[in-house]
Amino acid sequence: MPSDSTVRPIRSGRSSRTRRSRRAVGAALAAVLAIGLSACAPDPVSESFLNGENTGYVAADGAIVEIPAADRGEPVEFGGVTETGEKFDSADVAGQVTVVNFWYAGCAPCRLEAADLEAVWQKFADEDVSFVGINTRDQADTAVAFAEEYGITYPSLIDVDTAEAKLAFAKVVPIAATPTTLVLDKQGRVAAKIIGPIDGPSILSTLVKDALAEDS
Repeated sequence: MPSDSTVRPIRSGRSSRTRRSRRAVGAALAAVLAIGLSACAPDPVSESFLNGENTGYVAADGAIVEIPAADRGEPVEFGGVTETGEKFDSADVAGQVTVVNFWYAGCAPCRLEAADLEAVWQKFADEDVSFVGINTRDQADTAVAFAEEYGITYPSLIDVDTAEAKLAFAKVVPIAATPTTLVLDKQGRVAAKIIGPIDGPSILSTLVKDALAEDS
């Protein structure tokens, strides 16, 4: 993770859409991806996660959960440092619909859904929508390599050392599968959850549209 002297503020997901320089990290990424072909196993937010004992995947059924506005609880306040060394705080995207995707490079379903997530991000990039990844296992160089390989242009927080962002969401909604994708309403509350990889861009697009259509 970058030192304090190299951390730069980030104002929204859009600033990360600028072209990243190509980096010679393909070999490192390939080594990480090679471990992602095994079957799913539990990945709870727990003391074992903080102690570095996170075991990887959780088998997920692709369930889609929409939460009525009256039942959404408090906004989730989260933040961290992105793979490019920029500070991010949920206050930076206040008033926007925000899609949050939990992932890591060795997660085979994460690789399968990457193009669809990027497609939805591009579809809504000119609207009040931000995308933020939360990488739960990798260091910055691996996350950058993944973004280069799969064409991801929105930022991801590197959460492996502290689990700060993941634990912030766990106070509101269990994050028991990787990948999990959340749609936050304009107030920063969890409005919808997709457990497991998204099944194409259509459903996520609909969830984002629904959140955009809501009154602030």
